[in-house]
Amino acid sequence: MLCLAARVPHSRLVGLEMQRDLVRVAGDNIILNGLEARASVMIGDLLHPPPRLSPGAFDHVMANPPFHPRRHAEPVAVSGKPAATIEGDADLGDWVRFSLAMVRSKGTVTFIHRADRIDALLGQIAGRAGEVVVFPLWPGEGKAASRILVRARKQDAAPARLAAGLVLHEADGRLSADADGVLREGRGLDL
Repeated sequence: MLCLAARVPHSRLVGLEMQRDLVRVAGDNIILNGLEARASVMIGDLLHPPPRLSPGAFDHVMANPPFHPRRHAEPVAVSGKPAATIEGDADLGDWVRFSLAMVRSKGTVTFIHRADRIDALLGQIAGRAGEVVVFPLWPGEGKAASRILVRARKQDAAPARLAAGLVLHEADGRLSADADGVLREGRGLDL
């Protein structure tokens, strides 16, 4: 959220987080970055969203759903980590439905997810949004993508396409020039 605020200076951002300690950390970061006038984070659950979140009120929704389905996930020892990586009461379909409900007509949603769950994500989007773009994040040249960005437009029937994606690392482990440009210079991605 803070990266988007830095890249799009006139944007207004609202975050939704269900873990109280992460809401506090996000709030502190908003203050430390001087973004109080444009960014806020509220505690809430997408299955029971806070009343002040109005459906159809957003131009764009970004979501980072938990990557692992509950039935196939191994428990994680790090405090708070399971809630971030393993689906809880809200499954992937709930995340897609909520995101599309929050965005206005012709607005866009973007998800980051595991590449090996592309079928599940695209299956949830099918028939609900169009102009789908799949943007692979390649960990290195010649390596299979481990993550994908998927953007879709609500109430649009344009065909899907596969974007070139982004190679994240050089052979020696350093960030690629393109990834470095995104992370350090605020360059956008060509979706």
